[in-house]
Amino acid sequence: MRLSRLPLNTFKEIPAEAEVVSHQLMLRAGLLRRLASGLFTWMPLGLRVLRKVEQVVREEMDRAGAFELLMPAVQPAELWQESGRWEIYGDLLLRMQDRHQRDFCFGPTHEEVITDIARRELKSYKQLPVNYYQIQTKFRDEIRPRFGVMRAREFVMKDAYSFHLDQASLEDTYAAMADAYARIFTRLGLRFRAVDADSGEIGGARSQEFHVLAESGEDAIAYCDADHFAANVELAPAMPPTEPRPDASAPLKAVDTPGVHSIEDVARFLKVKAQQCLKTLVVLGRDDQLLALVLRGDHELNTLKAEQLPEVQKPLTLASPEQVMAAVGCAPGSIGPKDLAIAVIVDHSAAAAADMVCGANTADQHFTGFNWGRDAAEPRVADLRDIVAGDPSPAGGGPVNIARGIEVGHIFQLGDKYSRSLQAAVLDQNGKEVAMTMGCYGIGVSRIVAAAIEQNNDDDGIIWPEPMCPFHVIIVSLNPKKSESVTEATDRLYEDLQAVGLEVLVDDRDARPGVKFADADLLGIPHRVTIGERGLKSDQVEYRERRSGKETTLALDAVTAFFRDRQG
Repeated sequence: MRLSRLPLNTFKEIPAEAEVVSHQLMLRAGLLRRLASGLFTWMPLGLRVLRKVEQVVREEMDRAGAFELLMPAVQPAELWQESGRWEIYGDLLLRMQDRHQRDFCFGPTHEEVITDIARRELKSYKQLPVNYYQIQTKFRDEIRPRFGVMRAREFVMKDAYSFHLDQASLEDTYAAMADAYARIFTRLGLRFRAVDADSGEIGGARSQEFHVLAESGEDAIAYCDADHFAANVELAPAMPPTEPRPDASAPLKAVDTPGVHSIEDVARFLKVKAQQCLKTLVVLGRDDQLLALVLRGDHELNTLKAEQLPEVQKPLTLASPEQVMAAVGCAPGSIGPKDLAIAVIVDHSAAAAADMVCGANTADQHFTGFNWGRDAAEPRVADLRDIVAGDPSPAGGGPVNIARGIEVGHIFQLGDKYSRSLQAAVLDQNGKEVAMTMGCYGIGVSRIVAAAIEQNNDDDGIIWPEPMCPFHVIIVSLNPKKSESVTEATDRLYEDLQAVGLEVLVDDRDARPGVKFADADLLGIPHRVTIGERGLKSDQVEYRERRSGKETTLALDAVTAFFRDRQG
């Protein structure tokens, strides 16, 4: 491809609407153009990257034994009503009517459609297991689309669905999909981790997320290299302290703390660390009874863990100040576990602490020197908090680290959630009708492109992993209109490199060298060869590797062999 024939518009300035690096660079490099909120056009160079990701995904899904199909993007409401999700899915579902006023939606996912296919096509256990997949455009009406294609309303997704006679068969395919996903992200040249995760709206018994590691990631991942533990922070168990609680050494004392309510303010006012404070949160329990959850001041309440407590109302809801005042007699910010009139559950770490600061259940007062067993009964304990860096790994291999990740894949064991509601059954070996067991496996194809940029960039632009790059080599031709020798050398090298299987972009535009070099870096092409009249006088060209920035001089006649050797 020649840039002189491509209407490529690049920009030096950071677009005002772009919040994250990938969105900024994709707009600046001309890979994307915004149509409306959360809707983007993939321009020619961006589409080349997207298609390369799709191809790797397709090859590995085929290798894993899945069968590609293509389902309609528009789905009838009846299927969603059968599954019970027409109302549950809420405003994320883009609903519409046809000319006959029949209800439809633009598919955000395809569990209902594939289950309808299965109940029509699969009749016997002999047809199982089977795994179908598609690569298709989805639509979810995000309330606040952000970060370009990272959280767009319209996006490209690979979704696969497997059907089985029993759980053992599902486990086999689930493991095969986990292996396929690992191969996909490895082939794409991405640093990633697979982590245990919550199944969320999709449902099911077990799920794993695949995260591309990047500082801009929305999700926090806890991991330990020593024992290969990895989990989303929201699911990772925080292990109870192994050391016994220290003995009480300070007397209980009430201290005036006027206008001081937050943990940060209390710690600053009393000149103590946040970990020496107790944080008491009052939430709604079953039957609208109030319940106090107590954590160390430096720890954060984990919503998912709290919701698993049988006494806690789901979704987790903090009590209003009026409810707290009526039940406890003081406002939030002054609450503590001593003589509290409501039930109390304490996090393991908070229960293992001694000589703590806590609210005194009186306005503008706190206790210092609070100790369990002396100033309050030994508490009921539970895992209530997010795991943090330095905590022991649940697998026992050492301390955990915390990294940020961008979710690009998610695999689920659905069980019979959809097959039962849509009555998708087969006859087993005994002629008995059995609801099929299902798995679901998604990859955000368009999101991978943005995640790759978040992980691979510098101040000059994108640094593509080679398997994803729009072109392998860019030939920068200096002043080609003024030099016949430069034009001839460029054309010859262009043909030679293509002949050995390389994808080559030629910058033959009538532009200054600085502009061409800046665009080559911005576009992230892995290898740059510069051909100029001065170098050609000694039959030499300049070579620069994008990732390392290393530059060297090559003989013109040796360039093709240089790249052929790099390919192995």
